[in-house]
Amino acid sequence: MNLVEQKPFDAVCLGILVADMFSPPLPEPPAPGQLVVVDDLPLDAGGCAVNTGVSLTRLGARVALIGKVGNDVFGDFIIGLMREKGLDTSGIRRSATLPTSRTMVIPVFGQDRRFIHTFGANAELTLEDVDLDLVARGKVLYVGGYLGLPRLDQAALGELFAFARARGVRTVLDVIVPATASFSLDDVLGQVLPLTDVFLPNDDEAALLTGETDPERQAAAFLTLGCGTAVITLGERGVLARTATQTVQAPAFPVHTVDPSGAGDAFDAGFIIGLLEGWDLVRTVEFACAIGASATMKLGCTTGVFTRAEAQAFLAANRLPISVS
Repeated sequence: MNLVEQKPFDAVCLGILVADMFSPPLPEPPAPGQLVVVDDLPLDAGGCAVNTGVSLTRLGARVALIGKVGNDVFGDFIIGLMREKGLDTSGIRRSATLPTSRTMVIPVFGQDRRFIHTFGANAELTLEDVDLDLVARGKVLYVGGYLGLPRLDQAALGELFAFARARGVRTVLDVIVPATASFSLDDVLGQVLPLTDVFLPNDDEAALLTGETDPERQAAAFLTLGCGTAVITLGERGVLARTATQTVQAPAFPVHTVDPSGAGDAFDAGFIIGLLEGWDLVRTVEFACAIGASATMKLGCTTGVFTRAEAQAFLAANRLPISVS
């Protein structure tokens, strides 16, 4: 057995950790002064690292989390819930000054969701908070929320990815790009993408980074900077994935959507499973699309995410028309 096979974690998920409170989908936003009564306002853990980590665990992977929460009841909640779900939380640090990040999610039928958010302890996460021994014990390092973590800059992320790769850990990167962002692609990713095995922005994020609106040109720009595989998720329109030698395009699975929260993170988890299993790009994309679709079928970021058995049953009954060039 080689050293990679002996690693105790399939994936180490680093990034944004949030306590989420969800409203059930509403027919319309509340009017000023209106009280809307609902059956429940569920509290859950979310954020890129949590959503992808929990989705991976549902698919049978062994996962460790790295991030930062406050020294408060919401931090206790996230750590306790993650332990209940089987994730290793030894890499979660506590802020002495900032509270745990929280989001109120308000879905409205036929409209995009509303969010009320406090960034909290995520704003403090630095490379010094990262347990490098924990990173080295994973087969894949996933970083979710880069560019939304103000103290984890390009130099720090490049150093982290170089450390991971030197120890046989594959690197997967997702981003949060503020709509008001004004920076050049090279300024934020020039040092990082050459050390990135898979880069997974959505098309809006890719447009802000590259100035291109066409997903193929977006992917080409990322490949030119050095990443191994560029995957542009397109929401209801599906996905485009490109390597130096192959382009794969797929539509989204037609499912009844209750809440799209967490779909992109679940897609990332499905893609990481394909990476861990050594699947080809076509099989990986189809599996990731199925996992992403499953996240939309129930309220919450991970409530509806398939188990491995559920994913296999779904794919046995539903296939995507995938084009390869």
